[in-house]
Amino acid sequence: MTLPTTYGEAIAAAQPLIGLREARVLLREAAGASAAAVQAFPERALAPEAARRFTDWVARRAAGEPVAYLLGAREFYGRMFGVGPEVLIPRPETELLVELALAKAAEFAAPRLLDLGTGSGAIAITLALEAPGASVAAVEYSAAALARARANAEALAARIDWYSGCWLAPLGDRTFDVIVSNPPYIRAGDHHLGEGDLRFEPGSALSSGPDGLADIRTIIAGAPAHLARGGWLLFEHGYDQAEPVRALLAEAGFSAVESVRDLAGIERASLGRLEN
Repeated sequence: MTLPTTYGEAIAAAQPLIGLREARVLLREAAGASAAAVQAFPERALAPEAARRFTDWVARRAAGEPVAYLLGAREFYGRMFGVGPEVLIPRPETELLVELALAKAAEFAAPRLLDLGTGSGAIAITLALEAPGASVAAVEYSAAALARARANAEALAARIDWYSGCWLAPLGDRTFDVIVSNPPYIRAGDHHLGEGDLRFEPGSALSSGPDGLADIRTIIAGAPAHLARGGWLLFEHGYDQAEPVRALLAEAGFSAVESVRDLAGIERASLGRLEN
């Protein structure tokens, strides 16, 4: 792909490689232009530096690299979060988990919330900003991911208590009213791991044992020691995992166990309450 000199040339060259929508997104960001300008002024000159940036992004996107990693950011719950290869890309379906956590947090006068495996910090930071009366903590095993989460929290002026470690291990005797997690839940060897954006995302944040439930089992086993009486445990999980996750919660003594469907009608999250 040769360096384009106008918006129109750039779109014409990139469209066969990555499609019109993504070509427009990348050109908008490369040129620092509005979406309207990219569409309305194909004759507008494209600066050489912007053209080089655009052609580099198009080549990398054509090779499969996620747009979010190219641009270094992804929107979640109406806010922009910095992302990179060290963290999962926040996805719209995970907003359901945030909605559920906020609803359960509202049951408590001064809720204490915990996000396990925070990654980019999108869930924890959103909870802190949407529930300013809550205290929010987050745990992350990856040092690089934790650094990214801290940077996002600073950029968005969110106050979080950060913990470095594996799941519940670094929390000592702290207890919470709501524990939420979007853990790894894809089966090891699943063909989806070799497709699309997942090829570029951190494998340790995606896959969890032969049935995808290894980390969920670990969290369910350890959560009662860190939940206050009447506290809630909530998970995101795979499209076909709601039934086994409900069973795991019930076996661990959780009550009011249920699964909730996302906008696509998929049972995307499950939760339970610890009564004792």
